[in-house]
Amino acid sequence: MSIDADQILDRRRLRRKLTTWRILAFVAAALALVGGGLLAAGPDGIAGRSRPHIARLTISGFISENRAELDLIDKIAKSDAVQGVIVSINSGGGATAGGEALYEAIRKLSAEKPTVAAIRTVGASAAYMTAIAADHIVAYRTSITGSIGVLFQSPEVSGAMDKLGIKLTEVKSSPLKAAPSPFAPPSPESLAVIDGMIRDTYNWFVDIVAERRKLDRPKALALSDGRVYSGRQALDVGLIDEIGGEEAAIAWLTTKRGVDARLRVLDWEPEGSSSPFSFASAAFTWLARGAGFAPDWMQAAGLAGLIPTRLQLDGLLSVWHAPSGLNAEGAPR
Repeated sequence: MSIDADQILDRRRLRRKLTTWRILAFVAAALALVGGGLLAAGPDGIAGRSRPHIARLTISGFISENRAELDLIDKIAKSDAVQGVIVSINSGGGATAGGEALYEAIRKLSAEKPTVAAIRTVGASAAYMTAIAADHIVAYRTSITGSIGVLFQSPEVSGAMDKLGIKLTEVKSSPLKAAPSPFAPPSPESLAVIDGMIRDTYNWFVDIVAERRKLDRPKALALSDGRVYSGRQALDVGLIDEIGGEEAAIAWLTTKRGVDARLRVLDWEPEGSSSPFSFASAAFTWLARGAGFAPDWMQAAGLAGLIPTRLQLDGLLSVWHAPSGLNAEGAPR
């Protein structure tokens, strides 16, 4: 049976029409899904968060000054749907400036929303600084917290340079410029400058512990000798308010601050993050591998991978280091 030219053309036209309608149907379905998602998202653009709920803000890994993290806290404070906030903490601390930034941001947040900190495995040093910004602190009996203090470390490789026959020529404007230097033993004057900076920051840390935990300053000072505490010990000395986990945090929000117990707890994450504050954790991992955040002189000398992470960081630290057999989350390596 033969098919004439007109029949062939008709079939081709029909196929084109069917293809066109299929494409239009697909586009319409896609637009409907996107539109529905935007409607569900509400004004903050995040799906599921337009209805009243309790926000969970997770602080984990190495604490640094993270702009996306601070912007997220500001969004939580401004969201009409957020009825209360749980700051879920699992961190051994980090940069002191990062802890200060979180402290200030969460103080502003708690002025707008009832806020409770829940310390999980570890909430020490800059992470404890973050916790005391909340209105209430809970921790497990075996959580690790405290480690109130400030640290500055600088490597000194002059002995190795002497053995290798490496000499450094240095011209600087004054004796304390770039001091202490990794290329020479520190002078008493340079150590005195660093000690003064440490003491100034440490005194501020002790002051906010005394203020937020309602302790007299001598007691706060005695508790701030750098030691860590279990959750039970921290409760006994007044560094936390209650033993428990997230259930205890929710119970405090509902019984003490009038938050509806039926509300869901929803995670808030920075835009583009696949896991809570993964940027800080990724930065910590990258540092540990000596992959690019070390000071320039370390990179140039090829030493970044040979020197412990804490010695590669510029600036003051408020961090408690887990034993070598544990990772940053407190789990065996």
